[in-house]
Amino acid sequence: MAQSANLVSGVAERYASALFDLALAEKKLADTEKDLMRFGELLNGSEDLSRLVASPAFSAGEQLDAISAILDKAKISGLVGNFIKVVTDNRRLFVIPGILQGFSQLMADHRGEVTADVTVAQELSAKQTKELKAALKSVVGKDVAINAIVDPSVIGGMIVKIGSRQIDTTLKTKLSSLKLALKEVG
Repeated sequence: MAQSANLVSGVAERYASALFDLALAEKKLADTEKDLMRFGELLNGSEDLSRLVASPAFSAGEQLDAISAILDKAKISGLVGNFIKVVTDNRRLFVIPGILQGFSQLMADHRGEVTADVTVAQELSAKQTKELKAALKSVVGKDVAINAIVDPSVIGGMIVKIGSRQIDTTLKTKLSSLKLALKEVG
């Protein structure tokens, strides 16, 4: 199973890298990123689109027709529109989420940023986000793009993950540690 996930991520990385190189050569990085983000929002906001992307039950023609209609309706054309159609035509639509993530990472690298995945119990305010970016920048030494994930089960605190480093200051983890310590004593 892990080998299959690596294979998919490898395919997604190659597609993301190809799109990045093409957008860089055509000097359309910002437009490409904007259009990809819009498509990602559509994907995250629609169960039907997610099912179309993930399911091998649809034929290539059905997927291409549906994706073309969605791209036209969303007014996503040009480089990104053609790219998504090529991915669909190559029967690789299921790697689109990985492509979006890979392209986002390439853009962050291009801007000299690192991405921090931050899991919190509730949405961060603009002030909290700004302060967190400043604190992380002082630790990492680079600009930090924050990918905030809201998970009410953390209760409070946050989990910050940058690359392979992770800091977990959540109440959920502290309570779990306390529960284990109490079991050992009793």
